[in-house]
Amino acid sequence: MASTTSADILPTGGRIFTSIPDLFFIPEFVFGGLVWILVASTRVYPDHPLGWVMFVSVFCFVFTTLWFFLFLCGANQSSIWPALDTFYHFLAVVFYLSASVILAYITVLKGWGITINSGGTLSIVPLIREGLKIYRLDIAAVVMSYLATLLYFLHAIFSAIRWQRA
Repeated sequence: MASTTSADILPTGGRIFTSIPDLFFIPEFVFGGLVWILVASTRVYPDHPLGWVMFVSVFCFVFTTLWFFLFLCGANQSSIWPALDTFYHFLAVVFYLSASVILAYITVLKGWGITINSGGTLSIVPLIREGLKIYRLDIAAVVMSYLATLLYFLHAIFSAIRWQRA
């Protein structure tokens, strides 16, 4: 019976564009980048919860880029890489899910015309033309955030399957 090595399991170079878990890198870039752009294009207010959303989108975008280039250059040939790949993508799922829920909650409050003041109190502000534009950008950011969460989840599941085969 032949032994399986990580070189047989983790693709390098152009083969990452044809393997199932690694095929999700490009959509993760696109949807994660869109979350970053859409949230940054609105007023990041209230700053604490939306600051977390910004942190998650930037963190995952940067680390997914780093991960992608490590796989592309073939630096993933150690036996620990399947486990690291699974761990990173499950961490990204937890981060993005928490950010998505927070972003959806803030967006629903904005849709109802409720804002959170700096002291944590709520105030009612009607949606005007500028507010409606920001509200629509927030809705798009929520959708992109949940799509990014789904992509990271699928990547994590397929990475875990690949890790168990190692």
